[in-house]
Amino acid sequence: MSKPYTEQNLSDLFDEDLIWRRRELSDMKAVVRAADAAAKSVMLRAMIRMSYAHWEGYVRFCANRYFEYLAIRKQPYSAFERQVYVNSFLVRLDALYRSRSNIESLCKIVNDIIDGTDGLFRYVNPLLIDTKSNLNTDVMKEICLICAVDQTYFESKRVFLDQFVLKRRNAIAHGQQEFIHESEVDDLVSEILALMQQFRTLLENKVYLKEYAA
Repeated sequence: MSKPYTEQNLSDLFDEDLIWRRRELSDMKAVVRAADAAAKSVMLRAMIRMSYAHWEGYVRFCANRYFEYLAIRKQPYSAFERQVYVNSFLVRLDALYRSRSNIESLCKIVNDIIDGTDGLFRYVNPLLIDTKSNLNTDVMKEICLICAVDQTYFESKRVFLDQFVLKRRNAIAHGQQEFIHESEVDDLVSEILALMQQFRTLLENKVYLKEYAA
């Protein structure tokens, strides 16, 4: 996979990843419509899981490529908005919290926080963008905070995302007989793609307008 050295590289990567996801969802819709009565309910259940998988996958992909673009700049943390520096400690702080670390470890991270603003941002911790395998509205708000983008649009889609998609997807994942009606498929795919496109646009705008800069 190529790297996002330039704004256009990043946009192209976003495009390439969205194209194959959109095509697969379109193909899945065609399979649902062509399925016989016995198979249709199975395919409708699969449609929910596939739609969610692409939503989660695209958000993770875009966020990681965005931070990779920033890291390639190899600029000091002070050149970026404060959230970039804050992000560099989130995974470490979470690990310390989970391990109930001793005072020495706590002192070290505090000192690193105080002393580290002149360091270069050149590494993206792969654990930073954590969708928690359950990318509902609240988790999406956390990712928006990490990326320092507006989460208003996703909040406005809470009912669709949490109830229509996540509740049904989780029920299917736990072996329950949950499905959607064939008449709901177009709206499902359209809304999922709109959510994906919105997140991509928010990140692209930050890059082209250089809103990530201090």
